Amino acid sequence: MGGGGPLTPTPGTHPDLRVRWLGRVDYSDALALQRALFAGAGDHLLLLEHPHVVTVSRRTPAAHLLTDVEAWGADLVETDRGGDVTYHGPGQLVGYPILTVPGKRGGGMADTSAHVHGVEQVVIEVLAQLGIAGGRLDGFTGVWIDPEGARPRKIAAIGVRMSRARTMHGFALNVDPDLTWFDRIVPCGITDKAVTSLAAEGVDVAMREVVDLVVEAATRQWAPGQLVDRADVAWRVRSADLSPFSRGEGAGTPVGRDGVGHGEVDPALAFAQQADGTSVRLLGRLAEAGVAADPVRLKARKPEWMRVKLDTGPTYHEIRRTVRDLELVTVCEEAGCPNVSECWNEGTATFMILGERCTRACGFCLVDTRKPLPADGSEPGRVAEAVERMGLEHAVVTMVARDDLDDGGAAAVAATVAAIRDRVPHCRVETLVSDFQGNDDSLGVVFGARPDVFNHNIETVARLQRAVRPSASYARSLSVLARAKAAGLITKSSIIVGMGETSDEVVQTLSDLGAVGVDIVTIGQYLRPTSHHLPVARWWDPQMFADWKTIGESMAIDHVESSPLTRSSYHARSAARAVSRPAESVSGVGR
Repeated sequence: MGGGGPLTPTPGTHPDLRVRWLGRVDYSDALALQRALFAGAGDHLLLLEHPHVVTVSRRTPAAHLLTDVEAWGADLVETDRGGDVTYHGPGQLVGYPILTVPGKRGGGMADTSAHVHGVEQVVIEVLAQLGIAGGRLDGFTGVWIDPEGARPRKIAAIGVRMSRARTMHGFALNVDPDLTWFDRIVPCGITDKAVTSLAAEGVDVAMREVVDLVVEAATRQWAPGQLVDRADVAWRVRSADLSPFSRGEGAGTPVGRDGVGHGEVDPALAFAQQADGTSVRLLGRLAEAGVAADPVRLKARKPEWMRVKLDTGPTYHEIRRTVRDLELVTVCEEAGCPNVSECWNEGTATFMILGERCTRACGFCLVDTRKPLPADGSEPGRVAEAVERMGLEHAVVTMVARDDLDDGGAAAVAATVAAIRDRVPHCRVETLVSDFQGNDDSLGVVFGARPDVFNHNIETVARLQRAVRPSASYARSLSVLARAKAAGLITKSSIIVGMGETSDEVVQTLSDLGAVGVDIVTIGQYLRPTSHHLPVARWWDPQMFADWKTIGESMAIDHVESSPLTRSSYHARSAARAVSRPAESVSGVGR
């Protein structure tokens, strides 16, 4: 990490500026995240790259699109910022300052102009650090090279929105993008001036260095002498296969049989295995994400607080029989949950729909990753029957990721919610779902089912996302939760610890979840399922879980369930009751 480092605030004490480098983020995900932060409080700076996208404002003339940009592989999006048409893509650093700005008119033209001037100043200072004299051009927003000369060239576009003294959108600094994209539009509506980049101006600089300079300049501009909290999604993590387990080549050595080998990771041994079966490539991914400590050996004895006695009472066996009779799958068994006997003996269970094979390969998860089987249309009815037979008051419905389906499985989730409500009207329903690849239509189907709790797990801290769950995204998970909150749902997420994160990073993740309005968060210790999965980096002490609960609930999160053995659905009923709102305001039906 460069720039300001992370910090652990005491309850009630929070950073003055939160900076997040998010890597490459789809425009729709970034927009949903911006809107959530814009509607909240606190100052944020999101730094990222976008895949190819052309954005237009409501005032952009159609003639400013010179070609069909979608045919060239870019998304075309109408935004609520000022300005005209512009392009974002790889090699361009996009910055979104979401700030409460000082001013006399709460966001009038004078305040907006002052904010734009401040954004320009940040970029100008960065250019100066790189040996380029950037400046302003009268009558044109943005930052320019040689603004007073014969050939002024725009190097950074700026477009903002301000309302009630809150800002969103921001700047796009061309580091080394493909400049031919600007030939397909009339950039910012300007017909007679060129667009340039750092690379085109002869500056060879890595994106990471530019980000560090932006953070330093932004701190001087918006948080001088104040607390700045920065977190980065890992800059480089190999995106290849997690382990033989992720290819369906066996379950690996069960935990507790053999020790984990140690030593330097040699990238040339990409498919080699450690003595216990741990993929060298997987360990290399962790090393690239900054996990340098030796992992806990498989044969190492667990701390006493992680040792759970299986108690198979009569209710446990009754639930197991019901699940078998109806040919259903529970995540309790598939994911090897340590609380299975406690929950089942209390008459609760988490149903996993859409089969038992997942299209993702997260490094911590025991669920099978071979090619999924076709979806079963009768499954929602069978889940509803099980809920009735078990007498549940709170049912949790989770799913494997089904990226192979057109809607990602959203219709099946909605159908299951409807089937439970039809059969057991008094039962509250919680859905624990994938990110549906950020697809608004699929998310809308699930939102339309009005689950009493919408649960989507962020799983780990920003730095470890690409190593731990390479098919997902930290920014996307936050955006999915933000969209659910905007739809009026109670939202929930989960953090697994013990995979190489620091306590500061757990606090940062809690602050990000709180900032997008998440109501419930669970935090639990990672348990390694097999030798083909991520090693346990450390066992966190129970007192730390108690501390995280206190800190999280000081960050506007209504309820934090935090203990070594906590899992996403652990105590789900009581957590939902702690934050429940009137049924008609959440589900749209009286119960």
